[in-house]
Amino acid sequence: MPEVIISNTSPLFYLYRIGKIDLLKELYSQILIPREVALEIEEGFRSGVDVPNVKSYPWIEIKEISSPSFLKIVPDLGKGEAAVLALAIEYINPLLIIDDALARRLAHLNNQTTTGTLGILVKSKQKGFIIEIKPLIDNLLKAGFYLKEELQEDILRTVNEY
Repeated sequence: MPEVIISNTSPLFYLYRIGKIDLLKELYSQILIPREVALEIEEGFRSGVDVPNVKSYPWIEIKEISSPSFLKIVPDLGKGEAAVLALAIEYINPLLIIDDALARRLAHLNNQTTTGTLGILVKSKQKGFIIEIKPLIDNLLKAGFYLKEELQEDILRTVNEY
């Protein structure tokens, strides 16, 4: 298992919204987030959105990136995604928890391992931390999580819930 786990905003947000943010602690014990991700979450809070207070989780560490110029390389990425990719290049073989398709493709081009919100749920079920994924997926969808029906069916087949 990678020693460094770096998360983007959306997995933190959606796992929090369905009451399962602690799965990250159960699976990995510590998560790094770039300051830009913390700022995105704080911006959501200031806008009145129910978001996690990342500073209240001792197992989430906020990190500064060493190469801020990297943030401008791919203009189609959000600041959080770009910061996750920039922070990832500072570590050997990190695991990136990121949902954005473009960011995942760029991470794979750099030979970096990724998972996302749904991957966290699958791994949590495999480890016995949760019993069922289907109700959690339903809650994710109610919270605004985008998921193609085919992918949902594939995931439920993978965990024997389809």
